[in-house]
Amino acid sequence: MPDEVPPAGRHAVQVPPTDMPSMHALLTLQVAVVAVAALYLAREVLIPVTIAVLLSFLLAPLANLLRGVLGRVASALVTVAVVVLIVLALSGLVGMQIADLVSEMPRYQYTLERKAAALRELTFGRLEAITNSLAREEKQAAQPSAATAKNAPVGKAAGSSNNAEAQRIPVEVHQPPSSPMEVAERLLVPAVSPLATASIVFIVTVFVLLQREDLRDRLIRLFGSGDLHRTTVAMDDAARRLSRYFLAQLGLNTGFGLVIGTGLYFLGIPSPVVWGTMATVLAFIPYVGTPLAALLPLVLAAAVDPGWSTLLETAALYLVAGPMANQVLEPLLYGRSTGLSPASVVVAATFWTWLWGPIGLILSTPLTLCLVVLGRHVKRLEFLDVLLGDRPALSPVESFYQRMLAGDPDEAGDQAEILLKKMPLSSYYDEVAMQGLQLAVQDVRRGVLAPERLDRMRRSVETMVQDLDEHEDVQPPEPAEDDAVAPPLASRDTPRSPPPQGELPPAPELPAAWRSPQAVLCVAGRGRFDESVAAMLAQLLGKHGIGARVIPHDQVARDRLTTLDLDGVTMICLCYVEIAGSPAQLRYLLRRLHQRLSEQKVLVGIWPADDPMLSDARERASLGIDHATGSLRQSVEACLTEARAAAAAAADERNAEPAEALNARAGVS
Repeated sequence: MPDEVPPAGRHAVQVPPTDMPSMHALLTLQVAVVAVAALYLAREVLIPVTIAVLLSFLLAPLANLLRGVLGRVASALVTVAVVVLIVLALSGLVGMQIADLVSEMPRYQYTLERKAAALRELTFGRLEAITNSLAREEKQAAQPSAATAKNAPVGKAAGSSNNAEAQRIPVEVHQPPSSPMEVAERLLVPAVSPLATASIVFIVTVFVLLQREDLRDRLIRLFGSGDLHRTTVAMDDAARRLSRYFLAQLGLNTGFGLVIGTGLYFLGIPSPVVWGTMATVLAFIPYVGTPLAALLPLVLAAAVDPGWSTLLETAALYLVAGPMANQVLEPLLYGRSTGLSPASVVVAATFWTWLWGPIGLILSTPLTLCLVVLGRHVKRLEFLDVLLGDRPALSPVESFYQRMLAGDPDEAGDQAEILLKKMPLSSYYDEVAMQGLQLAVQDVRRGVLAPERLDRMRRSVETMVQDLDEHEDVQPPEPAEDDAVAPPLASRDTPRSPPPQGELPPAPELPAAWRSPQAVLCVAGRGRFDESVAAMLAQLLGKHGIGARVIPHDQVARDRLTTLDLDGVTMICLCYVEIAGSPAQLRYLLRRLHQRLSEQKVLVGIWPADDPMLSDARERASLGIDHATGSLRQSVEACLTEARAAAAAAADERNAEPAEALNARAGVS
């Protein structure tokens, strides 16, 4: 009888589940290694293609301008032809100046040697004097030994050595004269590679300018065919912004080179066109480009002038022009930054220089910037923006929660100061602070937060709320667009809701009860963060002219409510970060409050806004709730509505009294 196969699940071998995150990380690492290897091995082809693509971003505005007049093909050809003529003219001028500079090098070398000797004498003169003095003492001590050796008899070996030296015959090696072919090879081969690279660059540039729409469609198909509208808008916007950014950067760097070249010309530095061109090219490298461009002109300034004034004037030129371009003109043209973090600029420069040499150093910033733009528009490549971009890696909500976890209200306050330049205070509390507290509530449910950490978080939130008391709850002016590279992803952009709508009547028209510091009683729930939220609400009410005070939940307990001072209370606001879907505790609390305050309006604020109680009108009516809100902004607006209604009722009473008096007088007469 054949063996029976054991049923599955009883004796079958249990295969452990695959660690998908580890496999995904390993696959990503393999792809990265293959990509880096391909970039290195194919650099001879990829370098000209990359230069052509970046050049197409620069030339796209001019090609678009000419397309309406000359057509698609002619506009691309004319645009590239203009660039070729400019490059040839500039190359010829630079070449002539380099030739003149080389012819004057012996004279400059003599001046540099004299200055180097003077510096050496100034800095190391005393050290050399001490060294020479020690050497003389050692020589004097060694003279007796030398005299003894001189009196010793000369052996046969010494005579043999002198004879061998006398018999040596000098030998000279002469190369045969080079043939014309060898001379041509030595002259032409070094020029073939740059010419081939330049030819590939211009050919690919023409192709990219001609096939822009087709290339865009292929990228859309590759990265985002599932949402054509959003991907198309993102790609068009990214291409337009990159073109504008590179064009502005080229204009700024060209202006910087013109200033440097003109200044060096008036300072008497030879070949100013060469140094101006070098300043333009190296200015594409942040942080280190300007110092690198200044290095050779400073050496030449020291060589052409026997004194030191030219060197100091040249250094002053670079020290003034560099910061002026980077810190003043650059923000005016395309925002405060390139969109790259300082660390990523340094790492990118090192990486691309290692891969592609000096040309990689020049292309490092544009290439990295393109990667950041892709990361901001393509969801799959968002990690590039996280790694290389200058925006915070954490969202404002995550950063707030992380700072509260670390017990660092000062850094959270710094973040709030930045966000409050773009949003009102109520919007910050609702969309950043409250959402961060919701993350804390979720961690409490999972049991990962210790009680002492929760207490520290609560104290940090209260400290931050006190620090923000100086800010008004108003819509700040619309800021200028900081990011000239690409708009932020919608998933990482913090919404900016307007402040609460409506204003209170003037103080004389508002009843005195609403102007009292105890007008609104903000009662905290039983949660650890409910009192912090009540403090936020009381602060916002004060910003809008309504007095409010906060009491903790234990003061409205059954045995303490009778002793609570409720004089002057016109409205009650109950604040809950969460109510856990059970209104039992809320029901008993409202019953106790209604027994003490029967005429006051009751508002219940529950966060998050999707709590079932907020949408259950029957439940709210049974509990005696006049207003149920899911945000601090809505709570403030509800209080403003009640205050305006009270002011209107008081005005009606004041207007009714004169009419009754007039009717009474008319009846008497």
